[in-house]
Amino acid sequence: MAISSSFPLFGLLFLTTLMSSLVISHQQPLLDSAEQDSLFLVLYSINSAIPWRTLFPDDLCLSAPHGIVCEYFTEEQPPLTPNGSVSNQPPLETAHISELSFGFVSDYTSNPPCSPNSTINPLVFTSFKFLRKLFFYKCFTEMPVSVPDVSSSSFGANLEELVFIENPALVGSLSGIIGNFTNLRRLVLTGNGIYGNIPDGVGSLVNMEEFTVSRNQLSGGVPFSLAKLKKLRVLDLSQNYLDGYVPLSVGNLSPLLKLDLSHNRFSGKIPESLVSLQSLEFLDLSFNSFGNYGVPLFLGEMPRLKEVYLSGNLVGGHIPEIWEKLGGISGIGFSDMGLVGNIPASMGVHLRNLCYLGLDNNKLEGTVPEELGFLKCGYEINLENNNLSGKIPVTFTSKVAEKLKLKGNSGLCVDGGDFSGFGKFEGSLGKLKLCNKSDISSPVLLQEGSLDSSSSSQTQGKNVIMALVGDKPDTPLYYAPPLQPAYPVIPVIDAAVISPLAE
Repeated sequence: MAISSSFPLFGLLFLTTLMSSLVISHQQPLLDSAEQDSLFLVLYSINSAIPWRTLFPDDLCLSAPHGIVCEYFTEEQPPLTPNGSVSNQPPLETAHISELSFGFVSDYTSNPPCSPNSTINPLVFTSFKFLRKLFFYKCFTEMPVSVPDVSSSSFGANLEELVFIENPALVGSLSGIIGNFTNLRRLVLTGNGIYGNIPDGVGSLVNMEEFTVSRNQLSGGVPFSLAKLKKLRVLDLSQNYLDGYVPLSVGNLSPLLKLDLSHNRFSGKIPESLVSLQSLEFLDLSFNSFGNYGVPLFLGEMPRLKEVYLSGNLVGGHIPEIWEKLGGISGIGFSDMGLVGNIPASMGVHLRNLCYLGLDNNKLEGTVPEELGFLKCGYEINLENNNLSGKIPVTFTSKVAEKLKLKGNSGLCVDGGDFSGFGKFEGSLGKLKLCNKSDISSPVLLQEGSLDSSSSSQTQGKNVIMALVGDKPDTPLYYAPPLQPAYPVIPVIDAAVISPLAE
C-alpha cells in the first residue's frame, strides 16, 4: 500500500501519543466502540493512504491523532432497579468524542492531513452526539464535495463550532447546513464554493456569536432574520455577490465587534442605524456600490472604532470634521470615493494612533497638513492621484517617509535643501518640483531607497527627485487588489481562527 508523505509525521505522533497513554490511568472509561469504529471510517475518508488502525490500535481516547479530543461524562444511574428496589450503583462514567479537526494547519496544530480525494463521510454528522467542534481546513480542494444536508437530522444538539476554511471544492447551498444547532456559537465558512442565498433559518441560531461566510459565491440580500442573533459579535459576509440595501436592523446587533460587508454589491445609503453599534471596533464596507451620500457623520459617534474602510464606494463629498472622539483608530481606508476638498488638519491632531491612511484616487486638493506629523505610527500614508499642492511638510515626511505615497499630485513640491525625511524610503513620490528652485523647469529624480540623512546624500538629492516608475503604476490603483481587504491583514489562520471565542 502506498504511504503518503504524511506517514512519517504520524509515525512520530503515534510514538508520542502511545507514551502519553501509558501514564493515563487504566480505569478511565473507554471510548464507545461504535464511536471508535465510526471515527476510523471518517479518518479513512479524509486520508485513505494513512494506516490509521495500525498507528492507533488502542482506545482513541487514550491515544489519538492531534485534533481528536475526547471528554468524559458522568451519567446518573436510575434510582430504582426494574424490580422496584433502590439502586446503589455509582454514577456511570462514559467517554465520547467532543472535537474533530482535520487538515494540516501548522506544525503546532498537526491535525490529520487531508488527501486530494478527501470526502465527507456522513458518519461525522450522525455518530458523535457529544461533538462540540467540527473543523476542516484545506480538505476539499480538487474533487467536488457537496455541502452536507443536516437539516433533517438530530445532529448538532451539542455542536458549538462548525468551521470549513479554504475548501474550494466544497459546493452547495447554505440551507442544508443550517440544522438544529441550538448551541452553535461559531459558524465559519471561508474560502469555499458555497452559493445561493443566506437562508432565513440562520435567524434560529440564537446563540451564535460569530457568523463568517466570506469568500464564497453567495448572492441575494441580507435576511432580516439576522437581527435575531442578539449575541453576535462577528458578522463577516465579505467577498461574495450579495446585493440590495443593508437592513436597518443590523444596527440592533449591539454586541457586534466586527462588521465586514466588503467586496459585495450593496447599494443605497449606508444605514445610520449602525451608530447603535457602540461596541464596534472594525467596520469594512469597502468596494460596494453605496450611493452619493457622503462619508457618514455617525462615524464620529462610535468611539470604540479602531479600523474603518469605505474605499471603492463613490459616496462623494468632503472629509468631515468628525475625529475628536476617534483617537483609538489605527486604520482608515477612504480610497476611490470621489472625495473633494481639503484633508482636515484635525485628522493629524486627534488620530494620534493612526497607522494606515488611504486617501488615494480621490479629488482632494490643498496642502498636505503639517499636523499629520503628529501621528505616532504612520505605517503607510497613501495620498496618490489627487490634486494636492504645496510643500510636503518636513514634520510629516520624517515620520512616514518609509511608506509615503504621493505620486499623481503634480502640484506638490519638496524643499531642495531638506531630504532628511527620506532617509529610508519605500514609497513613491513620482515627479515633484523643488519648491525653492524656481529656475529649475523640469523635475529631477531621487532613487528610491538610496538616500540617507548625510550631507552628501542631501546634495545628491538636489539633482534627483524621487523615483518615477514611468507611466505604468507599480501598484494597483487601490491600496489592495480586488478580492483582498483594503487594509494590511492578519493571516487567516491564527489562534483566533482555530480557537473558540473567548468566554
